[in-house]
Amino acid sequence: MTLPAAPKTETLVLGGGCFWCTEAAYELLPGVVSVVSGYAGGHTPNPTYKEISTGRTGHAEVIRIEYDPAQMELETLLDFFWEAHDPTTPNRQGADVGPQYRSIILYADDVQKAAAEASMARANARLGGRIVTELARLEKFHEAEVSHQDYFRLNPNAGYCRYVIAPKIEKLKKMPVAKPAAR
Repeated sequence: MTLPAAPKTETLVLGGGCFWCTEAAYELLPGVVSVVSGYAGGHTPNPTYKEISTGRTGHAEVIRIEYDPAQMELETLLDFFWEAHDPTTPNRQGADVGPQYRSIILYADDVQKAAAEASMARANARLGGRIVTELARLEKFHEAEVSHQDYFRLNPNAGYCRYVIAPKIEKLKKMPVAKPAAR
C-alpha cells in the first residue's frame, strides 16, 4: 500500500507584537499546519525570552507559520496580518511596549518580499499611509522556549489570555478567512 504524499508546505515569519496573540490568531486559519513562537530580526545569537524582554537584542517576538499553499494563499496570510495587530504604532501593541513588539515581516525570498510589499501597499492605502511595519530579509529564526508555545490554548484562564487575546480572537473569528481548521 502506498501512502499519500504529505502536502508541500511553506513558511512565513511575521511579528505583530506579543507572539502569544499572533500565534493564536493564525491558528484560526484553514491551511495553517503549525505556528511556532520565536525571535528574529536581531543581533543576539540564541536569544532567550529574558534577553528579548530587555529590548536590547534587536529581535522581535515573531511567529513562524507553516502552511499548505494549496489551502491558503500567501497573499491571504499577509492580508490577515493587518487585521491581527496594529501596524500603525511603532514598537508597541497595546500595553506591550518596546522594539521586541514591533510590527515586522521577515521574508525568505523575492516572492515573499514582493507579496509583502503588495499587501502592505493595499493595507497602507486603507489605513491612510500610517503603516510602520518593518520589512526585512529573514536571517535566522530562533524558536522560543517551550513555555511560550501554544500559550493561549494551554492557558485560557490566564489574565493576559482572558482580557487581551480572547477578545482579539473573537473579533478575528468573524472574518470570512478565519474559518477554524480541523486540528
